[in-house]
Amino acid sequence: MSIYMKPLMPAFSVRLLLGQVILLMAAMSVQAAEPHHETSKNQETSEIIGMEMAIKAAKLKDPWLVGNKHSQDSVESLSIVAGSLPDPYISLGINNLAADSLNFGQEPMTNAKIGISQMFPAGDSLSIKQRQLELKAGQFPFQREDRRAKVTVTVGSLWLNAYNAQESIKIIEKNIPLFEQLVDIAQSSYSTALGKSRQQDVIRAQLELTQLDDRLTILHQRQEMFQERLSEWLNGYFLDKYLENQESEGQNTSSGFRLTRKLPDIALLNSQLYTSAAPIEQGLLFTKISEHPALRAIEQKIRTSQAGIDLAKQKYKPAWGINAGYGYRSSDRLGIGRSDLFSVGVTFSVPLFTANRQDKQVLSAMSKTSAVKTEKWQILRKFMASFETAKAQLLRLNERQKIFQSRLLPQMSEQAEASLTAYTNDDGDFAEVMRARIAEMNAEVQALSIDVERQKTILQLNYLFMTNADEIIAKGHRTGDLK
Repeated sequence: MSIYMKPLMPAFSVRLLLGQVILLMAAMSVQAAEPHHETSKNQETSEIIGMEMAIKAAKLKDPWLVGNKHSQDSVESLSIVAGSLPDPYISLGINNLAADSLNFGQEPMTNAKIGISQMFPAGDSLSIKQRQLELKAGQFPFQREDRRAKVTVTVGSLWLNAYNAQESIKIIEKNIPLFEQLVDIAQSSYSTALGKSRQQDVIRAQLELTQLDDRLTILHQRQEMFQERLSEWLNGYFLDKYLENQESEGQNTSSGFRLTRKLPDIALLNSQLYTSAAPIEQGLLFTKISEHPALRAIEQKIRTSQAGIDLAKQKYKPAWGINAGYGYRSSDRLGIGRSDLFSVGVTFSVPLFTANRQDKQVLSAMSKTSAVKTEKWQILRKFMASFETAKAQLLRLNERQKIFQSRLLPQMSEQAEASLTAYTNDDGDFAEVMRARIAEMNAEVQALSIDVERQKTILQLNYLFMTNADEIIAKGHRTGDLK
């Protein structure tokens, strides 16, 4: 909207008009920020996705979870195989057949023999091997739960980043009409003989408007980038499950969806740990973290490795087997029948030289178990360090959030009003009005970023204490729709 002013308009009238326009545009901005009850048909039918919806879709469509379940099924099947005896061997043959005539009844030693043999592994090797594989299979459910938790944090962070860009765009777009009016006012005042605006004020106003356009371009780029990364996790699930009754023809399924305008308020797990900036007692922190699925998977891996020690010790015991055979003999040349033959025997290993074989196998299994135990302590140390870092960040974000909401944003608004009043009373300059309005807008964007970073930090902290992935995004007191 352009405002045309008569030549030689008094400077005071210019400032008064400027003040009225700015107040009017501020009121219009508030009205524009209010939810519209009348929306277009296209907007009503476009995809709107919240953080919880995105996380649910990502977890249901994650191929890693499917592959992990197949791996578990494979190991469980192997555990049944490991607990079974090896297949018996059957042998068929003719013994001591006369080479000169190949006559089966020529020699009394000639017989047709059938034999069977069965081997038995050393000691309790079968049951221990079966138990070892069952323990290994027990790791997979914990791995999947940890994966779901990591997907929750990753997708939740992507959603929050895209949301931050989206709402920052809304804040800037809300202020653009005001800055366009400031440009028009500066140009009209500069063209008026008695106007106080200078050429540099006009250039400054145009420059700020251009910079806002550049900021919008950057924010749109960030929003599109994060939404594209988010669509990688959503795949086709969003349209398949959540838009079954809506028209989706011609829509861009990868980046065409919109994010809800509601910022989640995620509840903190173990909120009593954040009442003070003082370090948490390590024993208490260990207790809180010890039930994490990643640690429970490692503990299951340790048990599996310990079963490997028991399995290696069975090598000191002999493996043995039994065999039995039946030999059929025909009558001799005179027709006199001959007795058939029966044989039975036992075979077994003799583990005499154990220094370079059994001893080393046991030492290898023990070293492997010790190595797995170090994995657990590495994860614990990482979790504890991550907790202290994220906790310190959360406490500072809480302080900044309080400062912005209780002091900084109101003060920025007062400064903007004061600079406008001073300018309309011929006691200030145009540049100060621009700086105050820009500072107020920047403060709104910064306050939004603080709110979003706080939710991202809570996601990371909740990951450390969760036992079930759904606990990470447990709802706290929900914020209202942002205006």
